[in-house]
Amino acid sequence: MRNIVLIGFMGTGKSTVGKRLAQALAWDFVDTDCEIGEVTNLTVTEIFRRHGEKRFRSEESIVVARLSQLEHIVIATGGGTVLNPLNWEALANNGTVIGLHASLEAILRRIGHKNDRPLLKGPKEEIEKLWSERQRCYAQANFMVDTSEKNIDEVVNEILDRLGRSVNNEFRGVAQD
Repeated sequence: MRNIVLIGFMGTGKSTVGKRLAQALAWDFVDTDCEIGEVTNLTVTEIFRRHGEKRFRSEESIVVARLSQLEHIVIATGGGTVLNPLNWEALANNGTVIGLHASLEAILRRIGHKNDRPLLKGPKEEIEKLWSERQRCYAQANFMVDTSEKNIDEVVNEILDRLGRSVNNEFRGVAQD
């Protein structure tokens, strides 16, 4: 295992879980949306507003291609990252892809209709449609973890257990395939 890639809809906990998982493994953590912001000097919202989703997805693919060449990192992707087959292939070729799932109700409870999420600005019916359409893609992950009713530690422990690792082991950044 070279990397761990967290995929899933917005609000499933990818960034929060990813940071904690990276700490447990003594690996680096990268959030693709934050990385895009570093590269472009724009927030995701600004890119969407100024240049549109197509430009954002282009920047995202560049970041994914670079990150997929690294090793021993936990990558939290944006909700739409793996909808692009080239992004999926790059990430899956060099990592274990873990899908984080949460019910739409849990997601809306966590993030509501925040204005900083461009694709969550519409009515609930549109958000539900987007959530539903993406589930099939996320289900292609190596395995799924439902985060709806779990705290961060429960999710991280489940991931570690499913990866075949004991939470009590020391991780020194060396992959144990």
